[in-house]
Amino acid sequence: MSSAASTNDQYTVLVVLYEGGEAGKNNKNILGCVENALGLPEWIKENKLEDRIKLIVTSDKDGDNSVAEKVLPEASVVISQPFWPFYLNQERIDKAKKLQLAITAGIGSDHVNLEAACKRGITVAEVTGSNVVSVAEHVIMQILALVRNFIPAYKQVINGEWDIAAIADNAYDLENKHVGVVGAGRIGVRVLQRLKPFDVHLHYYDKYRLNESLEKELNVTYHSSVESLVQICDIISINCPLHPETEDLFNKRLLSLMKKGSYIVNTARGKIVNRNDLVEAVNSNHIQGYAGDVWYPQV
Repeated sequence: MSSAASTNDQYTVLVVLYEGGEAGKNNKNILGCVENALGLPEWIKENKLEDRIKLIVTSDKDGDNSVAEKVLPEASVVISQPFWPFYLNQERIDKAKKLQLAITAGIGSDHVNLEAACKRGITVAEVTGSNVVSVAEHVIMQILALVRNFIPAYKQVINGEWDIAAIADNAYDLENKHVGVVGAGRIGVRVLQRLKPFDVHLHYYDKYRLNESLEKELNVTYHSSVESLVQICDIISINCPLHPETEDLFNKRLLSLMKKGSYIVNTARGKIVNRNDLVEAVNSNHIQGYAGDVWYPQV
């Protein structure tokens, strides 16, 4: 808050989170839901800030009549998250005359128009590194599910079927496969670290090269272009942020350069992969499979 502001001022903090339901009510460790509100109500009470902070917590964020839209003009702080983003576009930033701080309760601020925020002097912050282990482990799970053809096998068992050949036809060992990471930041490096014990050939592309000692430790090959990376890898893990250079990065041209029968895991942002081009590549069997925890085009 502005240091020039009066100590008697009250600030409205708008927090947009997903509904936790029964799980949220019963498990206080699920902080990112409406029911637990990131622990903010308790923090405000402990610090005796009830008179200073007006906390509005809601999941209602879409449409002109939504709670978030109505509260926005009076909000000094807006807190959102990648799983339930409240998009601060140019129109909303213009509407939020009192906004001083936009926080992502997680990693990534691509739901904020950074240029508009910068012009207004709005601080944009995120909780860097908050879920890097969870995402890295999720990547490994999805790689194994794809390569071992787990989902079709699971469906067979549930349906009382037992067609071993149909599953084995597209099930492989991960060992000796070439696995590439696009974006070797906090998450990408942890993906590489977790893949090393599988005795795979590791590759990565990033605008900034890892230090030599870490490359040797991981026995990983650096590629100076994403085009070089995708042509050699059997599996690609996307772990880069969404920005103008990465939006639609995996389009028809780049997908066509990938090895026939390769796999993609996208735990970054949906808009990094062109949905229509991906569907075409999968339907033609050029791409064997895709896994992700992101939706196109929003997150």
